[in-house]
Amino acid sequence: MRIHYVQHVPFETPEMIAVWAQDKGHEVTSQRLFENDPFPSLSDVDMLVVLGGPMGVKDEKEFPWLATEKQLIKEAIQSRTLVLGICLGAQLIAEVIGGEVYKNDKKEIGWFPVHLTNDAAQSEYFKNFPRDFVPFHWHGDTFHLPSEASRIASSPGCINQAFVYGDHVVGLQFHLEFSDTSIQRIIEHCKTDLEQGTYVQQPAEMLGRSQWLEQSNEILTQLLDAMEAKAQAWNREQTHTFDEAPRGSFRNIGD
Repeated sequence: MRIHYVQHVPFETPEMIAVWAQDKGHEVTSQRLFENDPFPSLSDVDMLVVLGGPMGVKDEKEFPWLATEKQLIKEAIQSRTLVLGICLGAQLIAEVIGGEVYKNDKKEIGWFPVHLTNDAAQSEYFKNFPRDFVPFHWHGDTFHLPSEASRIASSPGCINQAFVYGDHVVGLQFHLEFSDTSIQRIIEHCKTDLEQGTYVQQPAEMLGRSQWLEQSNEILTQLLDAMEAKAQAWNREQTHTFDEAPRGSFRNIGD
């Protein structure tokens, strides 16, 4: 696959996604919005990964590239490119498909459990996930989902933790891709977020959680393997159906 990731800040990287892609022999390209890298042509992308960041989806005055990024996500979804959004990335997808992003009642920072919904068992991407697991979180915003999207996971602190849209778009509010180094970096750069709260842990509670990191990385591998299988299935269909029209748009989002 040709995987392109969009990075919003230097300290939130693809981390274990990049490790998986390298192990699989996939081609990976990057776009560092903080360096004003150019936006890609979607004809060169099989899978778009939109990473996290401390800004909000409505911060377009401070970060003008957000508007262009949203357009990229919209076009990727309509062209049926595989799309994976993480944290801010999931929020951007939610807004693009017609949801509403807003401040959550509580910040969720640290290791907290999520629970899969019944829809997860019907999803080709989530059906093999454990019903309950403990991923890493760092967010203050959340979102409402449009009726076309399926909620896949929830937590006591945040009702929408994961979702799917169509058969090619996945949003994760939590971080499966993080390593202990990732957590150290985000603590260093976002420590002002660590106010007292029901779902806010302190650095000592977040670092050195090797068991949860290993489980998260294993779950991430399951998800990426499933998305890879989807891409391979599409490629087989295109190879054997020469007269078939291009995959086309899923729906005219926002039109």
